[in-house]
Amino acid sequence: MLMRTYLTLGIAAALYFLPHVNNPVPFFIITVISSMLPSVGLIFSTKRHKVFSAQQSSMLGKAYRSYTFCIPVSVFLAFFYPVIALPFFTGFSVNLFLSTFSKEGIVPYWPINKTSKGTVSHGGSIDSTLFVVFIVLDFAFLLNLFL
Repeated sequence: MLMRTYLTLGIAAALYFLPHVNNPVPFFIITVISSMLPSVGLIFSTKRHKVFSAQQSSMLGKAYRSYTFCIPVSVFLAFFYPVIALPFFTGFSVNLFLSTFSKEGIVPYWPINKTSKGTVSHGGSIDSTLFVVFIVLDFAFLLNLFL
């Protein structure tokens, strides 16, 4: 998936949960940022940047793009920065969920080397359709906040 798809999904998730949180501004910002975090390495994984491409397929890259990383970091944040914990988990996990439908997939529970992947390619027609659907959802959730 392209980064724009993850961004629109992060915005949709943040807007969906926004009426139910006590600190809406930090929740929105952290959810949107954390929804793009697992895929930051994918920006550099082109043929020109072989170092980053190799890093994504390494053991560390697989562990980072998994719930094995997301859950302990969220628990750590819950103890020390509780305002950040829920939006971090929300954003990171929606990215991981959407990544399970991509051709690259993820290793959801990293030490268990079982890959969860689908058929959606970067910039393909399904990715573009999801992008448009998430934009429509973003506007629907935004209208719901003000109506």
